[in-house]
This record gives sequence, structure tokens and C-alpha cells, in this order.
Amino acid sequence: MPAPRISFEFFPPQSLDASFKLWETVQVLAPMQPNFVSVTYGAGGTTRKLTHDAVATIKRNYGLNVAAHLTCVDASRAETLEIAEAYAEVGVTEIVALRGDAPKGADRFTAHPDGFASSVELVEALAKTGKFKLRVGAYPEPHPDAADKFADVSWLKRKIDAGASSAITQFFFEADTFFRFRDACVKAGITAPIIPGILPIQSWDGTKKFAARCGASVPQRLDEGFAVAKRDGREDLLALTQCTTLCSRLIEGGAEDLHFYTLNRPELTREVVRALGIAPELSPQIALEKVA
Repeated sequence: MPAPRISFEFFPPQSLDASFKLWETVQVLAPMQPNFVSVTYGAGGTTRKLTHDAVATIKRNYGLNVAAHLTCVDASRAETLEIAEAYAEVGVTEIVALRGDAPKGADRFTAHPDGFASSVELVEALAKTGKFKLRVGAYPEPHPDAADKFADVSWLKRKIDAGASSAITQFFFEADTFFRFRDACVKAGITAPIIPGILPIQSWDGTKKFAARCGASVPQRLDEGFAVAKRDGREDLLALTQCTTLCSRLIEGGAEDLHFYTLNRPELTREVVRALGIAPELSPQIALEKVA
């Protein structure tokens, strides 16, 4: 069984300290030769310029294949396509096209009067440019705005039909959650790769809050396990074991790619990849030569 391809998600820094953390994260993980890395787009488009600058710097200084996030939030169609063109000008050929979350203070997404109303419309417009490989989001558990449990599959098919070549899922805690979703997608006629999104658990309390916002169900066994681990001072060990076991099950079930949400904290992601034995990490000297 061939080793799966790996990829990493970063987010753009909004302070000097955060900037140092991002570049440390990239330096730690770049030697693992990811298939691509992605850079997020802040809620409401708040990190638009920061995302562009981070994408351009990673592309220029590290030679990684960078997929820039792009959303429909708070921008006209013309403005959004201008942002895409700016990515193309710095050599970025991949975009993760998303509807985006509601701006801060809003209860739900509302399209800009002159903007794209959905991720499907965004994918269609970007596909017409012929300049990008397009990835989209997928939701193995119902998106908070989904009408029913089948809506996410049908919506993903629309995005693939509009021109997306692959999808990256929201994170989940059980491999079977991904397998059920993947099987439903195949049944619906979706043949594009669906990449499982993996969230290494840096903080269990923070992860539960994140899960509640995005609709990811939390297994009771994990809640109980982290309560005991916290008492015994073994949270890091449990986090490593949980993530490695999840990834192993996904690989055994045929996953050909794993996408890690790093939260700009690289150590746990690096240890998981090492534990899985799936990345040919370069020596420090070779890594420095690659960056230079």
C-alpha cells in the first residue's frame, strides 16, 4: 500500500509574534515534502492582504506548492477575481474556493450585493479563468447551514461539477465518519478525490469549542479520555495516540491523502507524521539548501 500524500494548513499572522510562529511552523514542516500547503482567509475576509503576503512568501522562499484560500465574503465579484489574479501573478496555481463564514457580528452568511452568492458560483468563475487547480471544502457531518444530512453531498457534487478537482473535509474524530461520507459521495457519482482533514488536538477544551461551531460531533470516549489524561499530565501523549490512530485507520481504509490543520503549531503534526512513517523528512542540511 503506497504511503498517502500529506498537506498542511497554515493561517496568516496578525502580529509580530504570530509572524514568527508561522515561519517557524513552515520551517519545521517544509522538509516533510508536503504535496501542498494552504493558507486560510480570515472570517469576513479580514486577513485578505495578510493571506496574500503569506502565500507569496511561502511560495517564493520555501518553494512549496501553495493553495490560497479564497472566499465570497464581503467582496464584489470583480474584487474577488482581482485577488485571484494577484495570486496567479506570484505563481500560485491552486485555490481553495470557499463560501466563507459570516463576518464578525453576523448570524449567518449574506452575499455581497455584487458578489458571489455561493461557493458554486465562485468555483464556476475561477474555473473559467483556466488558471487554477481548484479545491473545495466538504463536510462529513452536516454543515451548520445544511438543510438535511444529504445536503452536503449534493452540494459537494455541484462544486465538483462546477470545476473543482478535489475536496478537503472539515475535521472529524472517527474514521467511520469519513468512510460513510466518502461512500455516500461515491454513490452520488462523485469521483474526485476527497481528502480527509485532520485536526491534531493541541487543546481539548479549545477543540471542543471549535467542534461545536462547525458541527463536528465529539465522542464521549475522547471527552472522558482527555479528562483522565489532564489529571495525569498525559494530554500530549493521548493527543499523539488519538491522531496517529485516526490517520492509521484512514490509511487502512484507502485514504490516499491526509490534510493537517496545524493551527501554526507544528510539533504535534510533525510527530504524527513521523509516527506514521509516511514522510521522507530531509536532513537539516538538505532542508536549508532547499530553502536557500
